[in-house]
Amino acid sequence: MFRPVRTLVLMAIVFLVGLFYERNQHQERCTAAGGTVQNGLCRGETE
Repeated sequence: MFRPVRTLVLMAIVFLVGLFYERNQHQERCTAAGGTVQNGLCRGETE
């Protein structure tokens, strides 16, 4: 019984880590382009 629960908890943790990693990457790309992230969107970037 413990093994399926542990697997689900680990999957949730891995998903959240991936989510935060992608948000960080998005912010770095936006900043590198000269913009700022507001409400999850890159504003003021230049191409």
